[in-house]
Amino acid sequence: MRLFLAPRRTRFRRLLSGDRGAGAAEMVIAVPLLMLLILLIVQFAVWEHASQIAHATASEALAAARVQGGSAAAGQQRAGQVISQIGGSVLVAPQVSVSRTGTTVTVRVTATAETVIPIPGLKFPVSATVSGPVERFVPATSGG
Repeated sequence: MRLFLAPRRTRFRRLLSGDRGAGAAEMVIAVPLLMLLILLIVQFAVWEHASQIAHATASEALAAARVQGGSAAAGQQRAGQVISQIGGSVLVAPQVSVSRTGTTVTVRVTATAETVIPIPGLKFPVSATVSGPVERFVPATSGG
């Protein structure tokens, strides 16, 4: 009877001491971390793209508002056109403020970037502010 138990013990020890299943355990840990890293890279790219769109929108609104005969309303309208054309899916709840004084125009665009990682409360703010002088005609004086 003793001879019959000895081979069983060695088989049992071999099962416990082997590394069977170690690859699966490593994959359970590594794959979610790798996927999270990929999602973070994609989220950063979306945020950077949204920042570029906000800056382009502010620049276009500034160009429309600072020309001679332009107005803050013209800048607002141009910003709305640019957002609808290139930023509608990337910028979430964009807000544009255009202020024009006698000498300068300032445009501020604020929004949040679209999120790839679905974590409640996690937001990626985007803002761009540009300003420039109002264009005006200054007649040349003749110096005699």
